[in-house]
Amino acid sequence: MPSNSCHPNAPHEKLKAPDWYVSALMMDRALDAILRRVKKLDRAHDIPYLAGYSQDGKTIYIDRHLPKSFTFRGRTVEVDRFLILHEEVEKTLIDQLGLHYLHAHQIATRAEEAAVNAQRVTWKAYDRFMQKYVKSIGDERLQKVPADLDLKPYRDYHDYDLLQRMEQHIQRMPGLGAKLAGELKSYAAAFREQHELEHRHATRDAAARKRAAKAPAAKKKPAAKKTARTSVAKAARRKAR
Repeated sequence: MPSNSCHPNAPHEKLKAPDWYVSALMMDRALDAILRRVKKLDRAHDIPYLAGYSQDGKTIYIDRHLPKSFTFRGRTVEVDRFLILHEEVEKTLIDQLGLHYLHAHQIATRAEEAAVNAQRVTWKAYDRFMQKYVKSIGDERLQKVPADLDLKPYRDYHDYDLLQRMEQHIQRMPGLGAKLAGELKSYAAAFREQHELEHRHATRDAAARKRAAKAPAAKKKPAAKKTARTSVAKAARRKAR
C-alpha cells in the first residue's frame, strides 16, 4: 500500500452526502487511514483468538495459520485489514481511555463489522470463516508465542487455562520471555485474588438468603369473632333508638 497517497484502496468518488455522514465509502477511507499508521504486522507466531498486539502497541500480530483471504460470492476477500482495524481500535480504547477489555472488544467488533459491510461482505460469512480457524487454532499447542504479546485481553477475558498454557510454553524456552513470564505470574495472582473476592461475596450472599429464609413471617392478628352476647347488645341499642 503506498504511504504517500490518500486512501489508495477506497476510490476517489465525490460523496453524495456530507463527509461526516455514515457511508460505506467513508468507512473504507477511514480504514485505509488506520492501516497506514500500523508500524509492523507480524504473521509468524501463534496468536490465541487469531489476532493480538504487542505491549507497546507498535506490532499487530495475526496468527500464522489463518489464511489471508477467503472467497465470498466469487470475490477474494483479504482479511488482514479488518483484523488490524479491530486490534488498533481495541488497543487504543484500553490504553488511552482505560476501558476494560470486554468493553473495548465490543466497540472494536462493531467497527470491524462496519468495515466488512463496507466491502459488501456479509458479517455472517466473514464470522463463519473466522470462527472455523479460532476453533482449530484454539485446540493446538502454542508453539510460537511472541515474547511481547499484550496479555491484558486474556487476563480480562478470564481465560486462565490459556494463560497457564502460555506460561508453560515460555518456561520451556529459557531467555525468551522473562518479562512475559513475570507478567503471567502477576496475572495469575490477580486471578486468585479476584476468585477469592467473588467467593467471599457469594458466601456472604448465601448466608443472607439463608437468614432471610429462617426469619419468622409476621403473624396477622386474627379477626375478632362476634359473640352472641355482643350481637344481642347491639340489637338492644338499635331498638332503644
